[in-house]
Amino acid sequence: MNKIVVENENIRLDVYVAEKCKELSRTMIQKLIENGEISVNGLKKKISYKVQLGDEIIINIPEVKETDLKPQDIPLEVIYEDNDIIVVNKPKGLVVHPANGNPDGTLVNAILAKCKDSLSGIGRRIKTRDCT
Repeated sequence: MNKIVVENENIRLDVYVAEKCKELSRTMIQKLIENGEISVNGLKKKISYKVQLGDEIIINIPEVKETDLKPQDIPLEVIYEDNDIIVVNKPKGLVVHPANGNPDGTLVNAILAKCKDSLSGIGRRIKTRDCT
């Protein structure tokens, strides 16, 4: 949990938090606000709330859930590949990553099968720093 005391006023809540927590995307911040994980003076506020000097913002970032991504042999058109990067032509209709309603059969599952253990960032925990 992070605590920020507002030093500037009349800035949208999501914009202010984004300025202070650069490792969080604005979309993620907006979702946290909507879910009540970001509060102002102990109260849930709208994304568009204009912060006031001295407001106390509490940010609770829920723990990242481990994913159980499985490699799947899905044909991919590889445009370019080396030890650091892979460029694919994603077929129309292929979902990019698992989500509600699409737990598998995605581009991520195909990339896992193609690249095996050489990937560094899929399914790993995200570490966040304190917001200042």
